[in-house]
Amino acid sequence: MTSVDVCLLVDFYGNLLTDKMLNMIELKYFDDLSLSEIAEQNGISRQAVHDTLKRAVSTLEQYEEKLGLVERFMNQQHIVGEAVKLIRDNRIDDAVKELEELIDL
Repeated sequence: MTSVDVCLLVDFYGNLLTDKMLNMIELKYFDDLSLSEIAEQNGISRQAVHDTLKRAVSTLEQYEEKLGLVERFMNQQHIVGEAVKLIRDNRIDDAVKELEELIDL
């Protein structure tokens, strides 16, 4: 899982994590701190940081597996992008169909 993937999951499900998990995810993936730097800031071992991050990412993945909000969002983004292309090509009727599909999701 890439950093971008984790950040997207945090955008959708971050508030469902514990404060400790969210803090470490933010330090690692948003502030780009190393495990050692995070450990030092929190007064814990590097291994504890690693374990907490692994658990946090796994929890985020489980939420996505069950709820699918990120996948739905990405599909919507794709449909809107296609509709914009169609509008630029003056294919308004086709764009409307794309957007109607989005509404029916």
